Amino acid sequence: MVNLYHRFMFSMATIALWSVVTRLGEAQILLPATLMTAAWFVWRDHSPRLAALWLGGISVATLVTTASKVAFLGYGWGWPALDFTGVSGHSMFAAAIYPLTGVAISRAVAGLQAPRWCGLGLAAGVALAILVGMSRVAVEAHSWSEVVAGLLVGGTVTLVAARAERSPPMRHSLWLPMVVCAWLGSALPNAPPSPTHGWVTQLSLALSGRTEPYTRADLFAPHTAPAESAR
Repeated sequence: MVNLYHRFMFSMATIALWSVVTRLGEAQILLPATLMTAAWFVWRDHSPRLAALWLGGISVATLVTTASKVAFLGYGWGWPALDFTGVSGHSMFAAAIYPLTGVAISRAVAGLQAPRWCGLGLAAGVALAILVGMSRVAVEAHSWSEVVAGLLVGGTVTLVAARAERSPPMRHSLWLPMVVCAWLGSALPNAPPSPTHGWVTQLSLALSGRTEPYTRADLFAPHTAPAESAR
C-alpha cells in the first residue's frame, strides 16, 4: 500500500510539473515576451531587420499552424498513420521564440562577451522548446507527430531569422532578462487558460459550416465521422 501511495503521489507530481511546463508554450504568455525581445533587438542590438524577419516568420508559422488545425477540425483532413490532426501550436511557438530569446538574453547579460555565450543561450532555448513539446504529449494534448511538426515549423522560423543577420553585441544591459523573467513568473500562475483552441475551433466550424468539430476518434473511424458529426 505504501508503494502504491508513493507511486500515485509521484505520478500526480509529474502530471503537475508537465502542466506547468506546457503553459510555457501558450501564445498569450509567449507573444508579450516576444515583443519585448523584438524591441530589444531594435533598440539595444540595432537589428531592426532581424526583429522584422523574426516577427514575420512567427506570423507565417502561426498561419500554417492554424490552417492545419482548421483542415482537421473543420474538414477532417488528418493522417491516421501518424496520428496527425494538426501542428502543435505550443511546440511551434516555443521553437520559434525561445531560442532567439535565449540569444538575446545572452547578449544582454554578457555584453561585449556575448559571442561566447550566444551558443549557450540558443541551446537553452532549444532545450526549453523540446521540453514544451514533450509536455504536450505528457498531458495528452498532442501526438508525437504533431509535436515534431510544431518543432520543425517553429525551428524553421528561428533558423531563418538567426541566419539572416548577425550583428555585433551591444552594451551590457539587464533590463531584458529582468523584464522577460518577471513577465513569465507572473503570467504562469495568474494567466487564465489559453482561449486559442476555442477560437480555432469556432473558426473551423464557421468555415466548414459544421456544428461539431472532428475529433481524434473520427480520425481513426472516417467512415463513421460524417454520419455522427454532420449537421
